[in-house]
Amino acid sequence: MTDIIHPLNTTIEPPERFTFPFCYEPHALCVAAADEVREYISASGLRQYADEGKMFGVLVVEHAGRLYYLAAYSGLLAGRCDLPFFVPSVYDAQHPDGVFKTREAEISEINRCIDELESDPKRLQSIEQISRHEEKVASDTEAFRQKMRQAKAGRDAIRASAGDKLTQEQHDRLIRESQYMKAELRRIKKRNEIIKLEKSLLLSDIDNKIAALRQKRKQMSDELQAWLFAQFDMLNARGEHRNLIDIFKAFNGRTPPAGAGECCAPKMLQYAYVNGLHPVCMAEFWWGASPKSEVRHHGRYYPSCRGKCLPILTHMLQGLDVDDDPQALDGGAPLDTIYEDGHIAVVCKPAGMLSVPGKSARPSVLSIMRERCPDATGPMIVHRLDMATSGLMVVAKTEEAYHNLQKQFLSRSVTKTYGALVDGKLTGRGVVLLPLRPDPLNRPMQVVDRESGKRAMTIWRAVAGQGGKTLLELLPVTGRTHQLRVHCAHRDGLNAPIAGDELYGHKADRLYLHAYRIKFTHPATGEEMIFERKADFQHL
Repeated sequence: MTDIIHPLNTTIEPPERFTFPFCYEPHALCVAAADEVREYISASGLRQYADEGKMFGVLVVEHAGRLYYLAAYSGLLAGRCDLPFFVPSVYDAQHPDGVFKTREAEISEINRCIDELESDPKRLQSIEQISRHEEKVASDTEAFRQKMRQAKAGRDAIRASAGDKLTQEQHDRLIRESQYMKAELRRIKKRNEIIKLEKSLLLSDIDNKIAALRQKRKQMSDELQAWLFAQFDMLNARGEHRNLIDIFKAFNGRTPPAGAGECCAPKMLQYAYVNGLHPVCMAEFWWGASPKSEVRHHGRYYPSCRGKCLPILTHMLQGLDVDDDPQALDGGAPLDTIYEDGHIAVVCKPAGMLSVPGKSARPSVLSIMRERCPDATGPMIVHRLDMATSGLMVVAKTEEAYHNLQKQFLSRSVTKTYGALVDGKLTGRGVVLLPLRPDPLNRPMQVVDRESGKRAMTIWRAVAGQGGKTLLELLPVTGRTHQLRVHCAHRDGLNAPIAGDELYGHKADRLYLHAYRIKFTHPATGEEMIFERKADFQHL
């Protein structure tokens, strides 16, 4: 055994099946292994790098009747992918004399040439001259247009005062004046276009060289990325080999995203298969500072990312007996109806129930209400709650009611109030403003993006506290996906994840988020409708 395969001395019994990596509760063996990894990081010189924020993983393996564990980190740490104690990258692209670094240096040289051309004094001077010329053209053109307007006003005055006494000679003279000024405006534009073209010749020559270099850079980058992905020859438990290009092509028909294959899970599984180790269970945890966009908290366990790892692990886990996806299992509490008439129904969705049908055959609010209301028309579902969130939903039983309620939601005249139990001690009240967008490589996760994210606003109030937790009242002004969950958990929000939030915090028996109050206008009667039902956890 090498210094990468670490003995795990414990009496903890291993699980019967391997971890489902995208939704799991860490097995006690993984927790014990992770504790040893944390001790190693704390005692080594790596802490100064890890404290900046890094995902680590542990894979418990069995060999010759004994348990061991492997440890890994995502991407690079201290600029390296082959640090002692941890499994190395599947392919070492960091070797200074390797193909990747050599070609990367060639691309960097192209970048240097582009930067040099972009900052060429002649190019910058040409840009400045063109800018000044365009400003002068705009000024001169507007001045001439003003002259034309004044001349037209003069002609109109002559026509008005002369009336029927306007002679043919006067009429022809006014027409010629108008035609001349319009022709002169066209001549001014043409002369300015020629001058701009002359000034742009040098700029065009340099910019064409820049465009050619950029095209060459893109081609070289794409070819290098494809070459790199082909070097990641991934195994599964059956001993089958597939590179990343083939894996992603078969899974979703796309090319792999940058960084694919460099996450913890693929690294550890690959090392286990290559070295004849049998995977037992796996977990990944965050160490260090939270990133600016994603919700990551020090020491907490997180599922594998879906954008990069789902296709890869779908291949690599073949041949292993893996836990079922907990979110794909049927079951759960019933759907209670708390109000119903010929136009609408108000139901209380339990945690764990889908609002609309998903990929599995498990029941949803829509499927249940279709069965209960066979005469209903229209889409029925006007708004949704996350599967893990419980609470009140209004359902339209007629197409007219659906469109009316839809307009109310779009105009934000519907008010929904949530109760949330969060991990942390909070007091007072306030507002969270953090723009959000989906993370395309890790759906359904949302990230904070202050440049391209959509506006998201939440009003909050602390209601009560108990045992290190706080009951909050949350009023979402906007309705972004996972808005309340991210606004509570993010470091720049409340920095207090909702209890049971396995995406942005800690897993528990449920997500402690409940839409307990809804106010809207009845689509048929125009009456203000207010419904309220609190969850058990709201009675602290």
